[in-house]
Amino acid sequence: MVFSASEREQWQDSSMVTPDVGDIAPDFTLSTTDGDVRLSRMLSRADKGVVVYFYPKAMTPGCTTEACDFRDSLNSLESAGYAVIGISPDSTASLEKFKERESLNFPLASDPDRDVMEAYGAFGEKKNYGKIVRGVIRSTFVVGKDGKILLAKRNVRAKGHVARLRKELGID
Repeated sequence: MVFSASEREQWQDSSMVTPDVGDIAPDFTLSTTDGDVRLSRMLSRADKGVVVYFYPKAMTPGCTTEACDFRDSLNSLESAGYAVIGISPDSTASLEKFKERESLNFPLASDPDRDVMEAYGAFGEKKNYGKIVRGVIRSTFVVGKDGKILLAKRNVRAKGHVARLRKELGID
């Protein structure tokens, strides 16, 4: 992951709050199943923006449901001007297997140090089977062409999430 010096200072400041709608999205560069990808470069190529979604672990039931929903909705999302990238702490080798097994048609990025997840507030304390644990918080952000966050969804349920997101974006 690559942050500029000012971005690094900003996000290392412990008083910094989790980014929300209207804030500038943290830019990042991560290794993906399609080579290195930088958010700002994806934004320059998208008509309206980029859907950045964070998920806990490839090839698990909920994450597979969500990824396949994005796969099945990719044409309508792209037609509406949005690119998609999924981010997890999995290795690129695991992500490549996941992408191949599920015929996923968008990049999956590896964030093993969870730096990008932490910058977006998608890693931290959460409830898991009634216990409080630290882990990936299933979250989705829609980043507009100008780099500002248009939608921020945290603690989303995998099933039906993409349909709800499409509805909020006005995509049939």
